[in-house]
Amino acid sequence: MAERLDQRPTRKALSEIAHDFHRRGWMAGTAGNLSAVSSSHPECFWITASGLPKGRLEPNDLILIDTNTDEVVQRFSKQAKPSAETSIHQAIYRLFPLARACFHVHTVDACLAAARIPAGAAVMPLPPLEMLKGLDIREEIPRIDLPLFDNLLKVPDIAAQIQQRFQTTPPEVPALMIRNHGVTVWGGSLQQAYDRTEIVEFLMSYLARA
Repeated sequence: MAERLDQRPTRKALSEIAHDFHRRGWMAGTAGNLSAVSSSHPECFWITASGLPKGRLEPNDLILIDTNTDEVVQRFSKQAKPSAETSIHQAIYRLFPLARACFHVHTVDACLAAARIPAGAAVMPLPPLEMLKGLDIREEIPRIDLPLFDNLLKVPDIAAQIQQRFQTTPPEVPALMIRNHGVTVWGGSLQQAYDRTEIVEFLMSYLARA
């Protein structure tokens, strides 16, 4: 039986996921970011360092961040800087205490699908496909929306909008889309976040081709 991602050391698992997503074209060049809560320091999370090619990411290319203070707790290179989107991951972990991993990928299909949604819309309707069961949606003809956010130059401003909206209106699925950018997906484990990312990208591909 294949070893589950959660049976691997966290940093090693994240580097392997980065290689996998890069091969799929989901993390081209240095794009995208991955994070997971530290097993030994549950108040902190590991996140990919900024500006590194995801196809060549190593376990020591992860940085440990304090979820509450945003401070760097550990890094393996003095030059390493946290991902530009650390604030979004931080918002997810603060909003959803059961979340243990959060992945952000950049795909053509997701951008094409979101481009069809009228400007100003706050959600993307998802197709009522069987694959929604992978996001814990078990309805006969589900009508589910994916939260949609505008892409802003200052990423902390996006994180603030996510925090504000989700505090009053929790999302129906553990994912969100940023226009002209990509999806962010989270789960209660590395394996669950990985599986859910595959599900969300399947739905984005369907919408892009429909």
